[in-house]
Amino acid sequence: MNVLTHMLIDGQWVEAADGRQTSVINPATGESIASVPVGSTQDVDRAVEAANAVFPKWAETAPKVRAQILREAGRLARSRRAELARLLTMEQGKPLKEAEGEIDASIDALEYYAEEARRIYGEIYPTDKRNRRSLIIKQPVGPVAAIGPWNYPVLLLSWKVAPALAAGCTVVAKPSSITPLAVTAFLACLQEAGLPPGVLNIVIGSGSEVGRPLVQHRLIRKIAMTGQTNTGKEIMRAAADGLKRISLELGGHCPLIVAPDADLEQAAKGAAYRAFRNMGQICNAVNRIYVHEAVYDPFVERIVEEARRLRIGNGLDDDVDLGPMTTEEGPETCRRHVRDAVNKGARVAYGGKEPEGEQYANGYFFMPTVLTECHHGMAVMREETFGPLAPVMKVRDLDEAIRLANDSPYGLVAYVYTQDLKTAFEVSERLECGTVGVNNVSGGEVAYPYGGWKESGIGLELSAHGLEEYLLIKHIRIDLL
Repeated sequence: MNVLTHMLIDGQWVEAADGRQTSVINPATGESIASVPVGSTQDVDRAVEAANAVFPKWAETAPKVRAQILREAGRLARSRRAELARLLTMEQGKPLKEAEGEIDASIDALEYYAEEARRIYGEIYPTDKRNRRSLIIKQPVGPVAAIGPWNYPVLLLSWKVAPALAAGCTVVAKPSSITPLAVTAFLACLQEAGLPPGVLNIVIGSGSEVGRPLVQHRLIRKIAMTGQTNTGKEIMRAAADGLKRISLELGGHCPLIVAPDADLEQAAKGAAYRAFRNMGQICNAVNRIYVHEAVYDPFVERIVEEARRLRIGNGLDDDVDLGPMTTEEGPETCRRHVRDAVNKGARVAYGGKEPEGEQYANGYFFMPTVLTECHHGMAVMREETFGPLAPVMKVRDLDEAIRLANDSPYGLVAYVYTQDLKTAFEVSERLECGTVGVNNVSGGEVAYPYGGWKESGIGLELSAHGLEEYLLIKHIRIDLL
């Protein structure tokens, strides 16, 4: 598969208007693997104007036709699964088997919203007048700015682009300039599947040069973004003048609670998987673990055992569980949080440093790390590391665990391990977050709503609820004369 190193504007693959480019770096080797355009306000204007011009025609396109295009794009992406996954691993770092899983889940989003495109239903309300009828219909909101991050670059843009297109919206997508290759190749399947020119546009560039003018553009009517909480707040400010609709999936800092009756083996496996997967670079990663004092020591032993089993290396290697972090800032944040925790009384039970060996010398690697004797005075228990750190804190009872879990500005996902059904319901209902996993650490799945509380976001993604974010409700009142 040829690597696409251009932007898509009005159906054409183009360079940046001013010709600028930037390198895409393989985080396992530090080597440049491609050059891509660096967009500007001029490119944003062209893309948004193209999306706006074709919006009326696309909005009126039959849902059946929109569904056929989404399904065909899924078929094309599935036929290129291996190439897309390899490209994703090379630019982002995750092991090849996880990259394949991301591509599969992204295809699921295309196929799911192909079905939902035909389920945009209206309503008829009863009225107080015999000759009056009140109809409720749903219509696409307009051109959408879809902004994706670098940690799951294909998946998290598919969660925005697929429902937007299914609803009848046109899209200007902004991938991260750190990881633009796989997602551009994935979205190209939609273009090949028959999207009219201008319905989907792709502009690559920084937040300041592309992101800000995109969200401020007068013709953009909806913004969907996954990223840091501070960036989400900036987007809200930038979008305020246009009163644009927004859906934001932001920071997580997710807690995991281990009850005294938990299956410790399963709890440790789940905690390690969700804390270390993708090197902790995921908004629903386990960022802090609260363990009942009765099972604290045996849990620590088990999670350390799980960490020891993980193999680190280049994500393209067959026997690797963890690849590198994606940016060189990642390991530095991990080092800073480990230093702070140790200085305040924590103990490094495992990891806490870069792995040793020549194969790690040029990449952005950090060992999966278990910190014990942690408390809320430590930065790692308050700030999102976005790295493979699992800080563990001992608690007296579940009331204390819930209080500490809720003692955060974030509220994306929480996890609970218990074998008591009453405990499962009570803890789940008291946790202040959008999703709770009981005896599992499953992430977002396309058929179920996903969104954050508090400073973890606004609006929803996934499921039929996610489609509603791209639709406006219109009331039509008719008097029969």
